[in-house]
Amino acid sequence: MPVLSLRQPLPSCPIPRPALPSPTPATARRVSSHALLEGERELVIQHQGSEYHLRLTRNDKLILTK
Repeated sequence: MPVLSLRQPLPSCPIPRPALPSPTPATARRVSSHALLEGERELVIQHQGSEYHLRLTRNDKLILTK
């Protein structure tokens, strides 16, 4: 006696894949931290009504805080 299958064959459509993030443009503007800070240790950046502080630490690291 033959075995009957109730399964239907899967449609042959491609599986949707999530969009990959676009790479950073090669023409991104580069600015030296020394040019931004101009010899100071802190810079205040205004963005959409908020202030962000870019600070240069004793270990010459940059920290951005709101």
